[in-house]
Amino acid sequence: MPPRPRKPFSLSTEQARRIWLHAQRLDRRAPFGAGPEATRAAVEHLGYVQIDTINVIERCHHHILYARIPGYRRSDLAQAQSVEKSVFEYWTHALSYVPARDIRYFLPEMKAHREEPKRWSAVGAREETRKLLRRIRRDGALTIRDIEEELIEKAHLWASKKPSKGLLERAFYDGDLVISARNGMVKTYELFDRHFQWEKRPAPASERQVAGYKLDRALRAQGLVSLDSACHLDAPGKKPVAAQIAGRVRRKELVPVAIAGAGKQLHWATPGMLEAVPEPEPELIHILSPFDPLVIQRKRAKLFFDYAHVFEAYLRPENRVYGYFGLPVLAGDRIVAVLDLKTDRAAGKLLMQRWTWLDGFESPGLQAAIEEELARFERFQLGRDEAEPARAEPDTKMPA
Repeated sequence: MPPRPRKPFSLSTEQARRIWLHAQRLDRRAPFGAGPEATRAAVEHLGYVQIDTINVIERCHHHILYARIPGYRRSDLAQAQSVEKSVFEYWTHALSYVPARDIRYFLPEMKAHREEPKRWSAVGAREETRKLLRRIRRDGALTIRDIEEELIEKAHLWASKKPSKGLLERAFYDGDLVISARNGMVKTYELFDRHFQWEKRPAPASERQVAGYKLDRALRAQGLVSLDSACHLDAPGKKPVAAQIAGRVRRKELVPVAIAGAGKQLHWATPGMLEAVPEPEPELIHILSPFDPLVIQRKRAKLFFDYAHVFEAYLRPENRVYGYFGLPVLAGDRIVAVLDLKTDRAAGKLLMQRWTWLDGFESPGLQAAIEEELARFERFQLGRDEAEPARAEPDTKMPA
């Protein structure tokens, strides 16, 4: 663990919260501008955008980008991935979109996958993977639907019915294939080097460089970092990242920070991040994905917002507090409510399953502001803005 100094810089919870919101770019309406370039800029700033298959409402990768890009179009992400090739998919704490400029920091993990064949023993021998790669090299990129084979029974809930899916995933995590496009959740696989049109791959980062990258990514997107927040679901990464923190503290590149209510848990920030941060735009409302990086780390959400975030889809109905797919509502710098929403695509409307106010925030004015944002959110959910120019102010109200 990094050394604990005698006198860390003290911050109130409110000050810490505003720093984090500023780092997440949720304190302004359109921090990245608009168009495909905004999508690339948002992914590069955040470091990664989580991908998830659940589509009760729009899938979380689109939702996370929409929260920071009011004029976001799904086609913007497709262009960044398949045309400009400025983002690609790989594993962070989950499958995510990450900046293509950062590929060298993921190459060591790809090598580790190639050198650990036991974890892929259930999907076939290496020769079967080579046959699949030869087919793609000869015939071009393909999806799982392009492979004709007999179906097998599922071994468990998430297993594929096609053995070739395991082969594709193995080659993907090995760095032989890249997901070059998506149609919904149907992935197109292409040869990694052919997709990026390299004559030679970038040089893989060293272990020390990877640790520095993880720390820099967290500092940029979180503002204030703890060892847990910088290494979310990455226990093996903690030791090298802790060494990076200790070195930067000695060089006075990082300042130790004590946040009110955090107890013995120490945080760190760059000196510049501790300068005055402007207040969030007071009328700004964000309806967040339950997988948004602002809330996905539950202990951090509790510390900064006094909000106990739980994804309740996997709980029994009688044990749910906020509903099956509760979306936190950020108003200014506070999480004020949780909305359980569902998109009825056939009927063309957004359904309100449950509206839960957090203690002390319910008011007619705030409800009206949230309903106004819900109207804009519905347009995004149903893709109405894909064919129409985006409106600065929605002119319809949330359906009853």
